[in-house]
Amino acid sequence: MTINMNKHRYDLVVFDWDGTLLDSTGAIVKAIQAASRDIGATPPSDENARYVIGMGLREALMYAVPDLPESRYDELVNAYRKHYLSGDHELTLFAGVECLLQTLQAENRWVAVATGKSRLGLDRALGHSGLGHYFDTTRTADETRSKPHPQMLEEIMSQFAVDPERTLMIGDTTHDLLMAQNAGACGLGITHGAHPVSALRDCAPVAVVNSIPDLGNWLKYNG
Repeated sequence: MTINMNKHRYDLVVFDWDGTLLDSTGAIVKAIQAASRDIGATPPSDENARYVIGMGLREALMYAVPDLPESRYDELVNAYRKHYLSGDHELTLFAGVECLLQTLQAENRWVAVATGKSRLGLDRALGHSGLGHYFDTTRTADETRSKPHPQMLEEIMSQFAVDPERTLMIGDTTHDLLMAQNAGACGLGITHGAHPVSALRDCAPVAVVNSIPDLGNWLKYNG
């Protein structure tokens, strides 16, 4: 791939998956709550369940359901997967996702995913969506440290030898934006996912946008 260093501010564009490209926030919240009920635990509120989206699964469930004995989190993980995977094939991408990825690919940028999903979960999602061929690389929480630790983003930048200031991390949660901060990269928030706009702005992103088409517009003129 040939990068024109003068054309774009960002040579590497990294996306979160759930709540950023895939409209899955509601399904994740319901799966966490249903899994909790299945094993006799108190289900978290919608707000607490939404907050953990983007973390690695076990870490997320330990935060969302904090009173469970540690020995039972494997049981909760399995119950969550049963509920989420029963309907994940019905989830849809946000409007404009494939068009944006096509544009980034045509502009000869590196495009990647950094997600709190497992490798199995991301590969399943890429298969359902048909988007796998747009991404030059992907990283998952079971391969690296969970967000907001910078490891997965640092590994992606290292793979393509792209400096942090020329890297844009796009996500719907503070975990995404704090990971970008921790890696020295730029973060951009999108408001149609899990965390409120006020929380995203508190992470000092380069911008906050409301939709994928808005993101495409922003990248055209600012990225």
